[in-house]
Amino acid sequence: MSRVFSALAVSVDGYISGRDVRDAQGGFGRGLGDAEMLFDWYFKGDTPSSVFSGLGLSRESGRVFDEVAGRVGAAVAGRETYEHSARFGGGSPHPTAPLVVVSHEPIPEIGERQTNVTTGIADAVATARSLAGDGDVALMGGGVVSCALAAGLVDELILHQVPVLLGAGRRFFNELPAHIGLRLVQVLPAPGVTHLHYEVVR
Repeated sequence: MSRVFSALAVSVDGYISGRDVRDAQGGFGRGLGDAEMLFDWYFKGDTPSSVFSGLGLSRESGRVFDEVAGRVGAAVAGRETYEHSARFGGGSPHPTAPLVVVSHEPIPEIGERQTNVTTGIADAVATARSLAGDGDVALMGGGVVSCALAAGLVDELILHQVPVLLGAGRRFFNELPAHIGLRLVQVLPAPGVTHLHYEVVR
């Protein structure tokens, strides 16, 4: 069975986006808000990604990034992440993997590479697994990750930890109903980022 994981860039104080994510019209037009530095490490090296075009990573980060990106057979995002990301242009955050969007209400005009699930995180993950083939399921957004952790659906957490304190924004992890144990699998320092790989202890 495919594994379920999340691999997100995060500040040292646990934020995955910054302040001011809304645009001048009050919509979610600014994506990361003032936290673009969380992704500086994507472009500060001379190692191109073999999965995503246009990236130039350090040698260390390139190895980690492509290994993780190459595992993805389908992605799951919540409605807030979907809207903050301009609905991924009707496609997916991954060049080849389809996207499952979990929301409370149906989403009008969903993209051809997108599937909307309105019956909860367990059904969204099950749908993503059915679409992933031999690949794994990647979770995007703090709300989705927290709901999946609370439901016991997550196998791995990968934190690309950037050395900055944002002070505010959208947190990686929301409140959880109980402690969740993690086992540290790998720590890899790289220029501008430290890659932390954990397995969820069941």
